Amino acid sequence: MRVLVTRPQPDAQATADRLAAAGHVALVDPLLLVEGLADSRLPEGAFDAVALTSVNGARLLDLRPELAALAALPLYAVGRRTAAAAPAAFGSVHVAGGDGLALAGLLRGRLAPGMRVLHVAGEDRAVDLSTELAPAGIGVDLFVIYRAVAAPRLRATTLVAAREGRIDMAFHFSPRTAATLVALAGDADAMGAFAQVTHLCFSAKVAAPLVAAGWPTRIAAAPTEEGLFALLGG
Repeated sequence: MRVLVTRPQPDAQATADRLAAAGHVALVDPLLLVEGLADSRLPEGAFDAVALTSVNGARLLDLRPELAALAALPLYAVGRRTAAAAPAAFGSVHVAGGDGLALAGLLRGRLAPGMRVLHVAGEDRAVDLSTELAPAGIGVDLFVIYRAVAAPRLRATTLVAAREGRIDMAFHFSPRTAATLVALAGDADAMGAFAQVTHLCFSAKVAAPLVAAGWPTRIAAAPTEEGLFALLGG
């Protein structure tokens, strides 16, 4: 299969390498650039747990001076990849099932009413942990340490491959990258070309912008990279 990978680097290349090892051809076009926010400040007060909902947040937290004050807390990660990228300083790590709702469920099961969670995240988030945990009486404070900036255009190699029918499938890991692909394809007058691609998605939320564009989508049984790879053989 010829597969388009649009997630940010360095994850895009890691996925491309895995595709190549499995005998597929990967075309990498990162549609988001991750930028750390050095001026962000840790909310005041004490916390009972730290929550991470992205690999980028996990990596950038490892570079933050605030890490020393947080490492004694239990860490709750959205999935295995985020947990693997998390700072080694955390001694207690709990791993959810791969998406924000699963993480919220894990936190509700482990924390008591009145406890407070620090959600380390980016400016754009797939889940609002505050809304999900409020009925359980668990407070959530945001610590936004990065932003993802959309690419201004698709790479020329991507457009040529799409127009020539040389992309069979595309991997989609987030609503933001899916929506960015739709927007940039529209700008390039290439909506029809990408309608010939089967778009493999982490979840229905990720698929929503693609469905709205009229593009064929398939949703992974689990919101993991393994789930996307399983769709390649289906």
